Amino acid sequence: MDTDDPLPAATAFTVGLAYNLKKGIAAATEDAEAEYDNIETIEALESVFGKAGLKTVRLEQDAHFMTKVMDARPDFVFNIAEGIGGRSREGQVPAMLDILGIPYSGSDTTTLCVALDKALTKRILRGYRVPTPAYLELLPRPVTSHPRHRLRFPVITKPSCEGSSKGISDLAIADNDMELQGLLERNFRLYGQTMLVEEYIAGREFTVGLLGNGEDLRVFEPMEICYLDQINRENSIYSFNVKKNYQQYVRYECPAKLDKKANSTLKRYAATAFNALHCRDFARADFRLGADGTFHFIEINPLPGLAPGYSDYPMLAAANGVDYEQLVLAVLNAALQRHGLPTARFLQATA
Repeated sequence: MDTDDPLPAATAFTVGLAYNLKKGIAAATEDAEAEYDNIETIEALESVFGKAGLKTVRLEQDAHFMTKVMDARPDFVFNIAEGIGGRSREGQVPAMLDILGIPYSGSDTTTLCVALDKALTKRILRGYRVPTPAYLELLPRPVTSHPRHRLRFPVITKPSCEGSSKGISDLAIADNDMELQGLLERNFRLYGQTMLVEEYIAGREFTVGLLGNGEDLRVFEPMEICYLDQINRENSIYSFNVKKNYQQYVRYECPAKLDKKANSTLKRYAATAFNALHCRDFARADFRLGADGTFHFIEINPLPGLAPGYSDYPMLAAANGVDYEQLVLAVLNAALQRHGLPTARFLQATA
């Protein structure tokens, strides 16, 4: 099959859209549904697919997801589902689609599960000589039973297997053992999972978008997250609250103001992380710049948000000259091409 031939307008090609929707359900933490999408994102994706002449069927993930997929019988699934509960949740939808033999966009179960585990990801990337802050992984047990550490304060604490800055509050940084103990006790109680404690890098923060696969992988120019409040440290971490109210706390600068060598190094680290973890189609990687000029890998998201006007990935893509509709179609086409399927194109030129 010639993958360069686009899907003809008359083709009844059905794209299933797999997702989890925010429900506004009361939970123990404000960020419980942070990773899930609003209906506006689903509608925006449907609009893009419609302009490419594709039929879309909604496949909200729940306990009946496999039945929904078997009933809908989509030709392909565009996956943005974060999953339901547990450290392997992001791999749930890909695993079910693999069982059913249905091709889908994005990374597979293994990559999604590994990348969600921040400590495991750091161990892997150290083997590829990608710098990352010194860290400690602590199991959910009485804080007093944890071994003494050699980390230099300040340190930042975060749940090891969460995304969308879940568990990273405005008070996530500890300056001494007493503060760290209090943070750990709180987070163990609220999140009930392994905690990552790592040395806090107080420098500039960057995020790098990646699009495509193999030799066609495009590494976008980095975007810097510039904090408007440089005095209060709690407002200088990309916490759940800062992300939710980003217009109040940050401005985005893309391309970031970096010299040629630093820019090249940052993009190389991002591509190394993408390839080392076997990411597919799209991803976004986060870094901090230390006082010594070293970029420190923080995490990679192989399932970055696609909320228009809000998510970092579409923002940095737009700053790189790729608007929302072009971006979504490019992600879809990267996946279609990887599966040996014809690519899609807009039926009419988009504005």
